[in-house]
Order: sequence, then structure tokens, then C-alpha cells
Amino acid sequence: MEEEIIIPENVEVKKDGGIIFVKGELGEISKKLSHPKVKIEIKDNAVKVISDLETRKSKRLINTFASHIKNLFKGVQKGYTYKLKIVYTHFPTNVKVEENKIIIENFIGERSPRISKKLPGVEVKIDKKDITISGPDLQAVSQTAANLERATRIVGKDKRIFQDGIYIIEKGK
Repeated sequence: MEEEIIIPENVEVKKDGGIIFVKGELGEISKKLSHPKVKIEIKDNAVKVISDLETRKSKRLINTFASHIKNLFKGVQKGYTYKLKIVYTHFPTNVKVEENKIIIENFIGERSPRISKKLPGVEVKIDKKDITISGPDLQAVSQTAANLERATRIVGKDKRIFQDGIYIIEKGK
């Protein structure tokens, strides 16, 4: 069983051990893809994901690896963007970015700020109540958005009344 993925123009692919390096217009991403039953080969203008076994599990592994490789290609060509919205009713929430963390101040009137982790290679833009997170690596962009959403989770209060928070409103590109 095998799956062949054509390498797009202006994209370079290298393999070192179980790590695949993809370089394109928006940067370079690396991802560890290794499994004893699956081999990855780069020949001519294509990446081949190969398995000697004809089982359902090996077919699922091949499809998963192929999907990851396609996401890497799309990331270095177009990038990924998540849009979030800051929602508050009474206390105005302030959000700012410092190096590898995002600081949320005055959330539901709390004195101490809440801190969310920003992963490397991710760009965060804040425009009043809108936050845009973008970058070439899908996992880093989505994890940063999830970290922000989770940092503003309200525990121990009625969710129907306390609807303040930062929420993902759009997953794009």
C-alpha cells in the first residue's frame, strides 16, 4: 500500500531520520513522522508514504502521514489563520503579547492577570476586541488559539450568566 503526494512548486522537502523538513515562501516547518510499519521516501517531485502490510491499521497510518504532509505543504505556501473574539459584559478585558506569552488583564474584574502560552513561529495581532493568530504550522496556530480560549475559561460560576471569555470564531485558510 502506498500514497503519493506531489510536491508543489517553490516547496523544498528533506528527510532526516524520522523528521520531515518542508521549506516554502512563508518559512520552514519540521515534523516528526516515524512508525516502524510506514516508510517515507522522497523521489523526483513526489513524497511517497509506503507500507508493506495490507491491513486497516497500516492504511490509516498512511492516510494520517499523508494528511500531515499535505498540511505542511499548505502551511508553507498559504499559512493558517484563526480569528478569536474577546467577549465581556462589565469589566473591559485587556490583552497584550509579550515574547512567548499572551497576558489577559482585568478578566471578569480579577486583579491578577491570566497568562496563555504562545508557541514559537506564531504571530498574534490584537485589534480592539479581535485577535488574529497566524503562522505556517497548523498545530502551533491551533494550539495557541486553544490556549487563549482555555485561559479564559470560567469555573465555578453559571455559564449562562458569565459568558465572558475569548472564543474562536473562525478557522481559515
